[in-house]
Amino acid sequence: MHRRGLSFLFLAAATALLLGACSNGPVRRVSEPSASIQQLTVRADGSWSVELRLQNYSSIPMRFEAIDLAVTLGDQPAGTLQGNAGISIGPESADVVTLTHTPTSAARIALADALGGNHGIGYALEGTLRAAPEDKGSRSFDIKRTSGLTPVPGLPGVLR
Repeated sequence: MHRRGLSFLFLAAATALLLGACSNGPVRRVSEPSASIQQLTVRADGSWSVELRLQNYSSIPMRFEAIDLAVTLGDQPAGTLQGNAGISIGPESADVVTLTHTPTSAARIALADALGGNHGIGYALEGTLRAAPEDKGSRSFDIKRTSGLTPVPGLPGVLR
């Protein structure tokens, strides 16, 4: 009888510990976000409309605030993308913000060459994104990204 009582107590204690561990809810993990150019459109006045994809890798929703990213197109500095994102992105999701950008003349020439020759061009983003969990203060995340853009057939002045 004594053995059964001890076994029952051990089983009850183990079950209580296991249930207690499960009741803490999901893990709240804040991870570094990323940014990339989803689409770049040359506007009639020579400025660019830049669709910037913001990726939230965190397990919780994040509020994206300030964007401050130096852009290099080809080998040419193109200026700095700055803006206020003003959006919340759900856990492990992405969204797009559109920023208007006035590029440097060297970057305009490099982009015109890529579009005229119907070939791709590399780009780099380097700077910071300011973001925060929806219930906490924000912080800056360092961003460093390199990728490429190619002209979109049938859409003059558009690269993806």
